[in-house]
Amino acid sequence: MEKYQDLTVWQKSMELVKQIYCLTDMIPDKGNYALIDQMRRAAISVPSNIAEGHDRNSTKEYIRFLSIANGSKAELLTQVEICKMLELVPYADRDYPDKVIDLLNEIGKMLNVLIKRLGDRV
Repeated sequence: MEKYQDLTVWQKSMELVKQIYCLTDMIPDKGNYALIDQMRRAAISVPSNIAEGHDRNSTKEYIRFLSIANGSKAELLTQVEICKMLELVPYADRDYPDKVIDLLNEIGKMLNVLIKRLGDRV
């Protein structure tokens, strides 16, 4: 089996972490610390769970960790939508959350395919 670093979904998830840090840097700190912190934690959770699941000794465990990564992805998608709804991103960067949403949707599709392929082996 390949290293988790070779997985495109892990690589995209690492890019997601970078994008979320950029996005949260745009959000004013005043009163938004909890949202910023939660977004960063959820973003970090996605590639972390892909990696941890990959290095477990069973396919069932791997699927479980991929499902956790998928849940973190969904949580993060909601939080980015909250940023949009509350207009927390400066006007000049209003399209940035949509780019992050596109990446989140792409990662979600990749996770679902990987989960299905692994599930077919169990």
